[in-house]
Amino acid sequence: MQTLPEQVWRERAAAHAAVVERLAADRLARRVEGRTHPVDDFLWDYYAVRPARLARWHPGPGVALDRAPERAGWAHYAVAGGTAYLDRSSFLARRERTVDFVRDLLGETLSRPGRFGCFGLHEWAMVYRADEHGLRHQGWPLRLGQEGTDAVVEAHQVACSHFDAHRFFTPAAVPRNTLSPTRESQPAMEQPGCLHAGMDLFKWCFKLAPAVPSDLTLEAFLLARDIRELDMRAAPYDLRQLGYEPVRIETVAGRAEYVAAQRDFTVRSNELRQRLLAMLDEVLDEALPPASAPPGRRAGPAQTSW
Repeated sequence: MQTLPEQVWRERAAAHAAVVERLAADRLARRVEGRTHPVDDFLWDYYAVRPARLARWHPGPGVALDRAPERAGWAHYAVAGGTAYLDRSSFLARRERTVDFVRDLLGETLSRPGRFGCFGLHEWAMVYRADEHGLRHQGWPLRLGQEGTDAVVEAHQVACSHFDAHRFFTPAAVPRNTLSPTRESQPAMEQPGCLHAGMDLFKWCFKLAPAVPSDLTLEAFLLARDIRELDMRAAPYDLRQLGYEPVRIETVAGRAEYVAAQRDFTVRSNELRQRLLAMLDEVLDEALPPASAPPGRRAGPAQTSW
């Protein structure tokens, strides 16, 4: 186990907190003023992220922090001789089922090619015949109006594979989806071309702290933020007042633009999937030192949680 000197890890922790503070500044200002933002608020609200928690820096497994006695009060940390490190047994006692699910999901997703024919129609299906069901983002007009929006849905094949997107379809849109994703079928249906699957990488990193290093979590957050921007630029809403030029997926050129961006996000998300999967494998496979032993010294044979 590597041990980081106090000055090194405190500098890294401070730098991480400063980045999160910048990323959250607009969000916090809007909350004070009672304003909302249909793009930037999504990650904070949908994934129930508190900036203060995201600002906490974690080194992940295999790294100990010299002179960090205060982390004895942090969840899933152990401290021996003032040196703090991930308490693997505590973490797995609470999160092993989640770790197993995420590992299965990531592995299955990486095993199949991305599909690039959905064109972001999930957002359109969420407002299909909204005159009957109501808009999700009140106050933002539909770029083509309700009739034009409905016509786009009816003119295209809807093929959404992501359960957490599909569950927000209007009742009229549900039978139009060629797929029927469920929570149980998620590992079998998730594919790397899906924008929501890419955004969810942040959810898994954040949910599995402190076993996931904060630099990986932050990269997943930045990826999710970029994906969300494309998601809403390709959505039926007119967000030009906020500076978002639409990706007009109702046109041939717009669909090509969407697919090109989708392919780039697939490359980025698969790289993060591989890193996250390797990190979770390390958490499961790493031998657990006893509380009395200093970090870096292992007692007995390596243990796994299988």
